[in-house]
Formats: sequence, C-alpha cells, structure tokens
Amino acid sequence: MDIIKRNAELMKKFETMINTADESLAEELVDDTASFYTPASPEPLYGGKGYLSVVHWMRKGFSDVQWTIQDMVADKEKVAVHWCLTGTHDGIFLDVPPTGKKIKTSVMNFYYFNKEGKITNDVAAEGMIGILRGIGICK
Repeated sequence: MDIIKRNAELMKKFETMINTADESLAEELVDDTASFYTPASPEPLYGGKGYLSVVHWMRKGFSDVQWTIQDMVADKEKVAVHWCLTGTHDGIFLDVPPTGKKIKTSVMNFYYFNKEGKITNDVAAEGMIGILRGIGICK
C-alpha cells in the first residue's frame, strides 16, 4: 500500500480511537516513545495510554466530546488534520464549573509517523481559545 494512503487511513482509525478511547487502537497507532504535552499534565505523557489520558481529561469537562475529521492532507511522514470538536460543558474543565453550554470549534493538528506507521508526535494549533469561548470564559 502507498505510504501516503496508509497514513490517511491510519488517521481514520485514530479518529475512532479518540472518540471511543479504545486502548487497543491506541497501542496499535501510537508509538510507545511518543511524548505529548497538554494542560492535563505538567510532565509529558507517553504512548497510546498517554494520549488517551488527554482524551479522558477532556471527557471530564465534556462527557460527550467528539472529534470529526473535516479535512486532511497526508504525505509520507505526516498528516495535517482539521478537526471539528463538539461537546457539552457538563463537568469541571480548567477549574470552570459546568455551564451546560454546547461547544463547536475547529482544531488543527499535525501528526508525524515513523516507518512502522505509528504516530511519534502530535503538534496542535491552539484550539483552546475556541473551547474557552464555547463555555463563555472569553469572547
């Protein structure tokens, strides 16, 4: 299979992984040495379990959070994804009590792959402002 097509197909599986918090898919898709930085932890998080800890952190504030691929561009080493993130602010998020507000925002990420087809890095554009606007913290 063509590497570019493989990487695009892996991102579709990744979309399923983050929306279902599927640990076996996380193990399959994310390299154990991949590190991720997030407001959820002052230290980097590693591998599939580390990535899923970010998903679980988001679900504490938005129990119905979903990520949907809107657009994607792939090459041999990376995939750029434009996500639509939706959810209801029904839990504490960044110390903000639940507002019950529904959010919908765009998020942009770049995912880097190794030769084995596992994600080794995720570089995110700042989508947090959209979340904070969605729950009424900023305008």
